Amino acid sequence: MSTLTKAMSKFRLAVVQLQVSSVKADNLSRARRLVKEAAGQGSKVVLLPECFNSPYGTGFFSTYAERIPGESTQVLSEAAKENKVYLVGGSIPEEDGGKLYNSCTVFGPDGELLLKHRKIHLFDIDVPGKIRFQESETLSPGNSLSMFETPFCKVGVGICYDMRFAELAQLYSRKGCQLLVYPGAFNMTTGPAHWELLQRGRALDNQVYVATASPARDETASYVAWGHSTVVNPWYSKSMLPVVSSDQLILCYLADIRQQIPITAQRRDDIYTVTSVQEGSS
Repeated sequence: MSTLTKAMSKFRLAVVQLQVSSVKADNLSRARRLVKEAAGQGSKVVLLPECFNSPYGTGFFSTYAERIPGESTQVLSEAAKENKVYLVGGSIPEEDGGKLYNSCTVFGPDGELLLKHRKIHLFDIDVPGKIRFQESETLSPGNSLSMFETPFCKVGVGICYDMRFAELAQLYSRKGCQLLVYPGAFNMTTGPAHWELLQRGRALDNQVYVATASPARDETASYVAWGHSTVVNPWYSKSMLPVVSSDQLILCYLADIRQQIPITAQRRDDIYTVTSVQEGSS
């Protein structure tokens, strides 16, 4: 293996768990500072939380919504370029054509927009006596897969509730993704029950790394995020610390696991299959 290949076979990923306030300018400034901190730790890929620029809630989406490109994505582009990182910009409320979306933008080290992922599966749940939330009251869903290339590996993007749908992760894995990223904001009901379990399930089933970034928990907010931003590999999970934490992803480790437990080669495509209808990014 050449020196370059060895260097490209591992890289440092940072997940940023930041406090989100009602002041958009403060949120953007905080995100910019923490991206710089992550890059200073040697991170080459940085992941921000869902709704990093605004409070999370159906009553906030229209107030904080922006067009893309716009104020928040300009900050993301500049932060990616200044720090020479691949920046997965969590998500922001996006307005386009009279509709609102929960959208994640990804920028390369040159500050160029690589993709925009609109949340495919809207968070509509009703757990009696605990939580009812209906994103579909204000948001529209995206309609396609979103992947981007880095010198290290191919990355698949989902947002929060997208993680519950195993088919999406399977398609990303089939298309060569070795890392799946999900900015998310699980709550105090679903968080302790499902947050880590879903990440480990997606990683185990598809033999990939899975990374999530949540807003920091704020007990005074109308929607209280669970937190616990995490990076998971196919064998065990590693919970991350608050604010900025980084982990080194070793891609040859995935190859070893796939050789030891060769489920890709053992799939019975003559009996079942998972296919995508829409290609490309939203």
